[in-house]
Amino acid sequence: MTAPKPAAGLRVVNVSKSFSGVQALVEVSLSVPSGTIWGLIGPNGSGKTTLLNVISGILPPDEGEVWLGQANLTGLRYDRIARLGVARTFQTIRLFKSLTVIENVEASVTAAEAQGVDERVAALLDRFELGPWAAVQAGALPYGIQRRLEIARALGTRPKILLLDEPAAGLNESESEALLAMIRAVRSDTDYGCSILIIDHDLRLIMRLCDQIHVLNEGRTIAEGPPQEVRHHPTVIEAYLGHRAIEA
Repeated sequence: MTAPKPAAGLRVVNVSKSFSGVQALVEVSLSVPSGTIWGLIGPNGSGKTTLLNVISGILPPDEGEVWLGQANLTGLRYDRIARLGVARTFQTIRLFKSLTVIENVEASVTAAEAQGVDERVAALLDRFELGPWAAVQAGALPYGIQRRLEIARALGTRPKILLLDEPAAGLNESESEALLAMIRAVRSDTDYGCSILIIDHDLRLIMRLCDQIHVLNEGRTIAEGPPQEVRHHPTVIEAYLGHRAIEA
């Protein structure tokens, strides 16, 4: 009998990862269907960034598999995984700081396609309200604008899934609100059409943005479900806050 083909979207299957005998991830499984936004939350040290590193190929899993649609990403190099449709941002912003905003986006777009580059770059600058900053070197940008640029650059490769690691870190309330609206727009825009897996400590943003939330604690899954359900989950409350429901 022929095995069924993996479903569309991202699938993480029983992934484990350890460092010097310390288990960072223990048989973690999750599925992010195409066109959805999933949140990944948990206390500090729960394995969130390690999971993104495994998905994106920065780290190999000790056990388990990672699939994107019908492509098995397990053990592939980071650059190969990127070409197959995985893009990500990092807790610490990684831009070409000596290049301008438009040059940063161009570098990403030209890596993915040879035609329509100018139109694609212009669309990304418009989507993330970067037009007024187009000629400014990335290293000279205000912090919040650097965050927007990093996401725009990641989307330049036309990914199937976008991994966002603390995109709202260091932003004030108004900047976080603007970012939330931009991320929502990415999901609904047919020109992008990618799913999103996001880590952030801004729980209010996560609860308002995500369709589903996956919760890790000490490398293990302790809950998964829609925001309203996770917000009141007793194990999540105990592990994450210790005393009360997560505020939306």
